[in-house]
Amino acid sequence: MSLWQTIISNLPEVEGPTQKFLSFREKLKWTGIVLVIFFVLGLMPLFGLGINALQRFETLSIILGAEFGSLISLGIGPIVTASIVLQLLNGSGIWKFDLTNPEGKKAFQGTQKFLSLFFIIFESSIYVFLGGLAPTEQFRGTNFYFQLQLILIFQLFLGGLLIMFLDEVVSKWGFGSGISLFIAAGVSKSLFIQAFNWLPGPSGLAGVTYSSGAVPAFLQSLVNGDVTTALIMISAIVSTIFVFAIAVYAQAMKVEIPLSFGMIRGHGIRWPLSFIYTSNIPVILVAALIANFQLWGRLLQNIGWPLLGTFSASTGSPISGFVYWLQGPDIVRSVLQQHTLLIGISPYMQALVYMLFFIVGSVMFSIFWVQTAGMDAKSQAQQMISSGLQIPGFRKDERVLERLLNRYIWPLTIMGGITVGFLAALADLTGALSSGTGILLTVMIVYRLYEDISKQHMMDMNPMMRKFMGR
Repeated sequence: MSLWQTIISNLPEVEGPTQKFLSFREKLKWTGIVLVIFFVLGLMPLFGLGINALQRFETLSIILGAEFGSLISLGIGPIVTASIVLQLLNGSGIWKFDLTNPEGKKAFQGTQKFLSLFFIIFESSIYVFLGGLAPTEQFRGTNFYFQLQLILIFQLFLGGLLIMFLDEVVSKWGFGSGISLFIAAGVSKSLFIQAFNWLPGPSGLAGVTYSSGAVPAFLQSLVNGDVTTALIMISAIVSTIFVFAIAVYAQAMKVEIPLSFGMIRGHGIRWPLSFIYTSNIPVILVAALIANFQLWGRLLQNIGWPLLGTFSASTGSPISGFVYWLQGPDIVRSVLQQHTLLIGISPYMQALVYMLFFIVGSVMFSIFWVQTAGMDAKSQAQQMISSGLQIPGFRKDERVLERLLNRYIWPLTIMGGITVGFLAALADLTGALSSGTGILLTVMIVYRLYEDISKQHMMDMNPMMRKFMGR
């Protein structure tokens, strides 16, 4: 065994269950425990933190499943970044893994974990040394300042390590994956706060201070006769509902391929292929890529190297450079505030670039994910053959199944990538509550979770829960 294989084989990991099948109650218990731990970690502030320059990136923190300034300031960023890098290396053939056999899959997973550890250390150091999360200024220039920096890096490393292991606990003992769970939890919390928070927020257009939540602010603006603010709030609510509805509808669309059991005449099944074939993975990767660009742009500006663009000192929003074009402008809000569609060419160009980046990025990551996650036609055909399935009227041959599946999988991969990219960008551009991308991800995560539970655990579910699931 080579040195590299020895290293990745001995990395710490969460031990999986010894039994082949975990009950619904057991999975629900571990998922709930991890969720509680995640929220508790988000409430634990970093010891020695003085300057939190990242707190303005609220949208990015939601997408990354992070809480800037807390123990989980890194969120899922290192894990997703490691996945992006490894998929690019594998897809381009620079570092090829044979994912058709168990050894190749084990090497891929071990390498991804090693890269995750590397990015946890790397991003922790970058956040602290470039001033994103820095000690208080009164100690600058002293040895104690450097010691506080090391303490902050250690805390961020510890938080990143906990997130990585919690992700493994969910994957092996709970429902779905930890990455999806953390995103859904963060978005749900943010959505509830932005919809129903009654605490005072920014002043409205009529000079009246309304609540931060869209629902109470809408009612207050109606009472005060502030039509513009009322329209802005109701458009955000409607946009959110619209994204929910379209995402659920798109998730429910499927292509069903009729198959029969070769050993049992007259018996067959329909093998479903979802229209959004790669689910929410491409949007997560594109959103994380944009988040990394913006974080790096801000950190580089802090040290005087604005290579990716510059940010406003007052609002923290990108105002120039590459990062400016990767920010989705709220077109609907701008139109309502100015009472005209003629708001200038720049916002529309920015919106177009943002949408194209999301669509192209989603398609690319969809293709990479199909090739690396065992969702390609060859892997699916092998799975069907091993289950004793074949196409009615054709001989039992893996190549026949592969040719048939290729007619569906690649079009679904590309069209599904275009759809999720378009929906995510559209939600951001229309000013949906929380993050439009986050809302889309949450709907898809919850829908996929619902499907998995209804298929695998309906029999051992509590009768009340079974009724709630509509079974």
